Order: sequence, then structure tokens, then C-alpha cells
Amino acid sequence: MGIAALQSSLLISGRLSDAQVRPACRLRAQRALARPVCKAAAAQQDPAMGFKMMRKGIKEASADTVLTPRFYTTDFDEMERLFNLELNPHIDMAEIEACLREFRTDYNQTHFVRNDSFKSAADNVTGETRKIFIEFLERSCTAEFSGFLLYKELGRRLKKTNPAVAEIFSLMSRDEARHAGFINKAMGDFNLALDLGFLTKNRKYTFFKPKFIFYATYLSEKIGYWRYISIYRHLQRNPDCQLYPMFEYFENWCQDENRHGDFFTAILKTQPAMINDWQSRQWSKFFCLSVYVTMYLNDHQRDAFYSSLGMNTTQFNQHVIIETNNTTARIFPEVPDCETPEFWAHMDRLVVLNQKLANIGSSDSPAWMKNLQKIPIFQQFAGELSALYFGKSIRSGTFDAQQQAQLVY
Repeated sequence: MGIAALQSSLLISGRLSDAQVRPACRLRAQRALARPVCKAAAAQQDPAMGFKMMRKGIKEASADTVLTPRFYTTDFDEMERLFNLELNPHIDMAEIEACLREFRTDYNQTHFVRNDSFKSAADNVTGETRKIFIEFLERSCTAEFSGFLLYKELGRRLKKTNPAVAEIFSLMSRDEARHAGFINKAMGDFNLALDLGFLTKNRKYTFFKPKFIFYATYLSEKIGYWRYISIYRHLQRNPDCQLYPMFEYFENWCQDENRHGDFFTAILKTQPAMINDWQSRQWSKFFCLSVYVTMYLNDHQRDAFYSSLGMNTTQFNQHVIIETNNTTARIFPEVPDCETPEFWAHMDRLVVLNQKLANIGSSDSPAWMKNLQKIPIFQQFAGELSALYFGKSIRSGTFDAQQQAQLVY
């Protein structure tokens, strides 16, 4: 699902303060891509790979940064009020029940079944490619597990207020747990794993208001769909780049992400104030940009991973962002115009600035000098983000809160 990874750029922009990052709360547990040239790893496998270990076979989770996956919590009392049928006349229970029937069907119940090819394929991934692949698995597992925790708690808290909505959240947590477990087993093929129970208790949780949770989770589910299906289609066209069999599961897997996004579409339709006024337009555009910038920077930091799959990182990201933006425009009242040269020029300059920050961070200079060197780069970074936010946008959305018009998918 990935809401944790996708909203980290809120910290960059200052929209989320350090005071809102809380200690662990008590949650219960088609633009065509260019024809690729696959890059084979030449270095020999390093069993340790330089990762910090909690204990034998258990990798220590990566340190928190503004771009790493996060765990989220929200105002559950407000959530209960939003889904109370007596307080909210806009809830269309017929649509909610239709979503519930889809989730009960559990199309992927028997999909995530491993075979003997996983371990042998992992053994053939060596050198730097092996390291970046493990990092990809860790980030993906953490993001999916983040969704599991949030959805599980929402399912528990909404049982009395709205049993149908509560059951859907519980079934979505089932999906996310299945995804996280599948990825964690994949890490086991590389002789590593994450201690998810330890993460639950010790990871910091970031607080988002319910409406921000809705924007963020909708976007992360839909962008997750486009990422997975795009990788899957690319590898079907280029089977020689299929490093690991997990990617063969992405076609059905991405449909879980799509169904989750469709449910959040239904949720947003029950909250007219979130998609039908000037404030919602500003927040919609802001969250779109937060998600797109975070993905663009993260993926370009890990260009070697996409190269190992024979993919062009920039083309892949542009394709995914444009498709996600077109999908999002069906429900969000305003989205950025992602198909202008100016938009991508700003995005590319952010990549350059982000790399400069990374270079400073990895240098041997004393901390005070690093901080001094970063100041002008942060200023330029803020300028590029502002240019994106105040740049061209598209008034969108097909839902009229006053007339209860039907959303067109």
C-alpha cells in the first residue's frame, strides 16, 4: 500500500511539524518505456552487505529520514463521527455494501503461493544489485505493514459505528498483512528478515487528521497500482530482465491496491467538504505533489534498482505519475498539470538538489560545516517545491456534493 513512504515529503515542506511525529501509539496489532538493456551484477556476493543486524538473520530497520516509510495514526474519535450514519447523511450504504462484497470475495486468497524458484533466483542476485534489491524489499514490506496497522485499528474502532465500513478496513488489513508477509518471506530468500513485531512497538508514528489520511491513502493505493502493473507489463515484455519471481505476482497483486483505492473513492464521496470547496482543492493538489515528489526522489536515489530490471527510472516515474494523476482527477477537485515541460524540469532539478544533499551528508566534513553547506540547497529546494505548487493545475473531479452525482470510473 505504501502510505508511509509516500507522505514523507510533507516534512520537507514544513506542513508537518516535529510535534506531530508521535512515539509508538497503541495500535493493535501509457507512455511506453524505452527498450531496456539489462545490467548484470558483476561483484561477488557479500553475505553481510553492510547492513546493521538486530540478531542473526534479522535486519535492523533503516533509520527514519524524510523519505523513508513511516507508520501513521489518526484521530479515531473523529473517524467514528465521519462514518456515523446519524451524523453523516452523505454515506451511500449501497455503494459501501458493493465494496464490501468485492472484498469478501477475496480474489487473491490463493494467489500468494511461493515455489522453489524464489530461493534459487535470490541466490543468483549478487553484489550491489543484491543490496539494492534487499533495500527495495525492506521499504516495500515496511510500507505494506504500515497499511496493515492503520487499517486494522480502523476496523476495530469502527465496529459499532459502521459495521460495514469496519469490516472493509479489516479486510484491507488482511490484504496488507498478506503483502507484507509475502515480502518478508522474500527477504528470507536473501537470508534476512524484519522483526515486524518489534517495529510495531518501537517505530515512531506520525499523526494525520482523517481527511489527510483519506487523501494520502487514496493516492498511495492508486500509485501503488500503477507502479506494480507497469513493472509487471515491462517484465512481461522483457522476460530476460526478470530477476526474481515476485514480480510475476504483480498483475493480481496490483488489483488489491486498485480495490483499496476504489474504496477510498467511495469514502471521499461521503465527505463533500473534502472534495468540494477551495480548501479541498489546495489540499488535493498539495497531497498529489507530496506523493509524486517523494516517489520521484526515492526512485532516482535508487536508479540502480530499476536499471537492474532494464528500466529507465525517469521514464517509469513519469509514466506512473501521469497515469496516477489522470486517475486521481476523477475524484480530487484539483490536480497538478503533470504533462508540461516545466513540471518535469522542476522535478529533475529536485533530483539534482537531493543528490547534492546526499553527497554532503556522506562527506567527511564536520557536522557544522555540512549544515552550513546545506542551507543554500534547502533554499533552492523550497523554491522548486513552491514553483510546483503554484504552477499550472487542472480543475477536476466528477462528484457534485450538492446533487450527489455518481462518480465516473
